[in-house]
Amino acid sequence: MIRSPLMTVMVDAVMKASKGLRRDFGEVENLQVSRKGPGDFVSLADTRAEGVIREHLAKARPDYGFVLEEGGIVEGKDGQHRWHVDPLDGTTNFLHGIPHFCTSVALEREGVIVAGVIYDVIKDELFIAERGKGAFVNNRRLRVAGRSDPLDAVVATGIPNLGTRNHAGFLKEISIVMVKSASVRRMGSAALDLAYVAAGRLDAYWDQGLASYDMAAGIILVREAGGYVSDVFGTDKMFESGSVLCGNERMHATYLDVLKGARAAA
Repeated sequence: MIRSPLMTVMVDAVMKASKGLRRDFGEVENLQVSRKGPGDFVSLADTRAEGVIREHLAKARPDYGFVLEEGGIVEGKDGQHRWHVDPLDGTTNFLHGIPHFCTSVALEREGVIVAGVIYDVIKDELFIAERGKGAFVNNRRLRVAGRSDPLDAVVATGIPNLGTRNHAGFLKEISIVMVKSASVRRMGSAALDLAYVAAGRLDAYWDQGLASYDMAAGIILVREAGGYVSDVFGTDKMFESGSVLCGNERMHATYLDVLKGARAAA
């Protein structure tokens, strides 16, 4: 497929950062690691990768702003564009030697996500999407799964870390989802969960307590693959609520009702 200049810039940035992540993953036991909070770690690999991505994107689009996992919000001169960057989504997996993590970059234009890239460094899977141009993994077109019965569905979520969310509320949610689904997965990377919904590997995914950089690229992937995305309340305010729910039309509607029922029963 022919990539647009914008997508070329994004992919190049992600690929440059992935070289360091791949090297550091091979030497994970030697990394200097510090704690950001309960169950949430940051490593030198994380900050190095973010620096590489930020430098590359700033050189290509010097007036664009940033929303960075480590560096916070950086205002851009043009006021219309912002990069959402998660250099290492799945940090805990990374630090424990579990080969399931990725780098995620998305571009927001006037409040709308218009492009996204998610790269699974170890599996060498490059997920890309641009608004109106479809979603792809390694140049293969993506479509969400067509299953309609939740009893056939494999659903992913993110179990909240200690001190980060209402555990009682989550336990109510997952207890209800479990009896209405074939299986529930917790794989440790929100960006890859969204990418897997876009690829039809997962039938649905829901989570809360997320930042924009966790889900921005995945949101456009799912939508360009024909899926439905909202927050867990059914609105388009994913960044404001920090929550996401996605799947095909039927699965999205089904689990929207399921989660609503779980909140009512909590």
